[in-house]
Amino acid sequence: MKTLELQLITVGLDDGKQGIFVGLPLLSQQDADAGGQVENLWFSDVKHVPDSLTMDELMQLVGKQLSDRMDTVQ
Repeated sequence: MKTLELQLITVGLDDGKQGIFVGLPLLSQQDADAGGQVENLWFSDVKHVPDSLTMDELMQLVGKQLSDRMDTVQ
């Protein structure tokens, strides 16, 4: 069976609201051991996707979002 590495990121706001985001791993264990810290955080527009979206389709969307984001970073 083919597997994917996914990481959940939970964000808590000061008003008590929380969101959970699923994506490719942000930090490897080596990065975490080296003391990696978050420098920037961007949110995309809300995407409306079919509720029958497969994991492969989701990862394609994630990859496109990362690619689009990297294209705009100078």
